[in-house]
Amino acid sequence: MKRQMSVQYLARIAVLTALASILFLIEIPVVAFYKLDLSNLPVLLGAFSMGPAAGLVILLLKSFIGMLHSTSMYVGELADFIMGAAYVLPAALLYGRRKDRKTALWGMVLGTVCMIVVAVLVNWKIMIPFYMNAFGMPMEAVIGMATKVLPFVDTQWELLMYVTAPFNLLKGVVLSLLTYLLYKRLSPLLHVKR
Repeated sequence: MKRQMSVQYLARIAVLTALASILFLIEIPVVAFYKLDLSNLPVLLGAFSMGPAAGLVILLLKSFIGMLHSTSMYVGELADFIMGAAYVLPAALLYGRRKDRKTALWGMVLGTVCMIVVAVLVNWKIMIPFYMNAFGMPMEAVIGMATKVLPFVDTQWELLMYVTAPFNLLKGVVLSLLTYLLYKRLSPLLHVKR
């Protein structure tokens, strides 16, 4: 029985990882260098149905597979993993305490807030400095990408507050809404039968 459960568990992780990897390839440009993808939807579905550890495994595998077609020297995949974990872990941990729609919703709100904070910190300390060094871009060029859409953005702090934070809020809201609408419908397929 335990072997059968582990086979079902691994099969669900594999399917959700494959789906997340495919969705990772589909990006919708939003503003500056930020692109929206829905690859963390299967990650959160897996975390809600099989627990936070399964969600992290799916996220990690998706990131490794994403490295095969990386255009960011793997830093984009690292940032996606860090921000994905900041979103998925709080949501799944809270949902694991009480599995109902209200708790799921509050978990996703908490996850979205954590993702925004982590995204601002990761972009400030890792992403922006990396791209500046790797591509020889001055801060003015990085800010200039955002200025094309938002002319009032003219400092790194404004880039983080008016572009990075709202983008991650949008991403969190979209992922949360889709998860909220799909999870209960897909729940019978996602849960490992004991």
